[in-house]
Amino acid sequence: MSSSAAAPALLSPQLLAQLEHLELVTRKVFRGRMKGERRSKRKGQSVEFADFRNYVPGDDLRFVDWNLYARLDKLFIKLFLEEEDLHFYALIDGSPSMEFGDPTKLHFARQLAAALGFIGLCRADRVKIEFLGQSRTNAGPVLRGRKSLYRMLEYLESPPPTTTTNLAAGTKEFCLRNSGRGILVLITDLMDKSGYESALRFLLAQQMDVYLIHVLCPEELNPELRGDLKLIDCEDRDVAEVTASRPLLDRYQKTLAAFIEGAREYCTRRGMSYLLANTQTPVEQLVANYLRQRGLVR
Repeated sequence: MSSSAAAPALLSPQLLAQLEHLELVTRKVFRGRMKGERRSKRKGQSVEFADFRNYVPGDDLRFVDWNLYARLDKLFIKLFLEEEDLHFYALIDGSPSMEFGDPTKLHFARQLAAALGFIGLCRADRVKIEFLGQSRTNAGPVLRGRKSLYRMLEYLESPPPTTTTNLAAGTKEFCLRNSGRGILVLITDLMDKSGYESALRFLLAQQMDVYLIHVLCPEELNPELRGDLKLIDCEDRDVAEVTASRPLLDRYQKTLAAFIEGAREYCTRRGMSYLLANTQTPVEQLVANYLRQRGLVR
């Protein structure tokens, strides 16, 4: 698909205009690989003056303040604020269960990753987006700067990996290939029969600033089913025959609420941010309101 066709599918011009005024925020301090547009708590060599310190042998004489030396007969080095890039990673669950809903959870995940990625590109951050289960030979590109927007959109519009992988295996592979520090946003419906705990432990081991965005569609949050049904698992083709009655739906709601609360508590206790996202929520509202409240953007 061409870049011109991909652009309106994920990011409208109106949304782009809203996003370019935002920036990604991390709760941790990481050393960037390249200079960017982000103020660092470390002193460096930008054009904005920060402070003085005493000269020590071996310092670069280009940063000696000779005017101060002429007045005080002492050598001082000028310090400047350093600007650095932030490493932003978005890991998208592209499993078959994400194809459910209208719009699908996968489309919503792509749009959200595109929105956050664009914010990073506007601030010269290092942006990398991948699908869960991406192989080493087909890894997502490393992007930087506004000029990479359409390359990012083209990648996001491409089909996800066809190989089936669970959350734990996919996140482990991702962590082995991406050792950089930074923000990681995992976008998934958490629908994995083997659980999500192992997957999140792999991410915690990377010491990243982790955000889990739990994506569900209205049909899952409030199913409107009645009668005798044959339910087929879209991932392992497991079959279950049920009668969708009011008591059964009530039990489903209680189970779903317990599952959501369990995931939220698991993340909170380990320093990760959890957000439940309904695919009916506009992405601009999710980013500007909910993710701003949780400190990911400002």
